[in-house]
Amino acid sequence: MSILDHKFNEIAALKAEKVKYPPPYSIRFTFEERARLDADRGNKPLSVHIRERLFGDDVSPRKKIGNSPVQDMEALGRVLGALGASRLSSNLNQLAKAVNTGSLPVTPETEADLKNACREIAELRADLLRALGKSPGDGP
Repeated sequence: MSILDHKFNEIAALKAEKVKYPPPYSIRFTFEERARLDADRGNKPLSVHIRERLFGDDVSPRKKIGNSPVQDMEALGRVLGALGASRLSSNLNQLAKAVNTGSLPVTPETEADLKNACREIAELRADLLRALGKSPGDGP
């Protein structure tokens, strides 16, 4: 038996051991019913909310809740808002081009602008790390 055949057999055995769930059940709601379910569910997936409403305390969990790396939605919102309002990528591209061509004038104004941009990027990084539940002092 070749190595390839052996690996194929291992994969087939793992697939055979995989837990099988019954097929999903489809249900239709009116627009009003769906809107009400969406409003009631909060941040939970709709399927989890429906199962909890159907089975109450007897519902068995499907997935670990809280897999989202986002710990602080407000900080994430600030970062995304700042990135959306900025022309960061365009400005960095222009700076890189000016540096590569040697046409970037180094004046006190330019130096102050660059320091300000670095400070703003550091603030964005800190907000993003906080939103992901990390400390701003953590590594990359």
